[in-house]
Amino acid sequence: MREWHFTLHADAPLTAGQSDLRDHLECFNDGRISLVEGPGTAEFWCTFAAGTLTGAVAEALSLFDQLPGVLVRSVELGPRELEENGMATPAVVRPPE
Repeated sequence: MREWHFTLHADAPLTAGQSDLRDHLECFNDGRISLVEGPGTAEFWCTFAAGTLTGAVAEALSLFDQLPGVLVRSVELGPRELEENGMATPAVVRPPE
């Protein structure tokens, strides 16, 4: 097993009720998922231990069953995640700054 890093993008910002519920769920407060909010956005920066990246993402997504109404619209492996996952190579084109 190894640690995998990725970002889950919610389809909308969390409501006050969803934020309060998330604050009280141990699985969202054990250091594996960090909520990053911006104007009109909610991202979950994830670090999960699993045998495969697919397994890590599947485990993270399964936790959202405990947050009714929070829908994940995409999974991102940005430059930071590619580097941390050991996937950055010269063939990976970085986004323009």
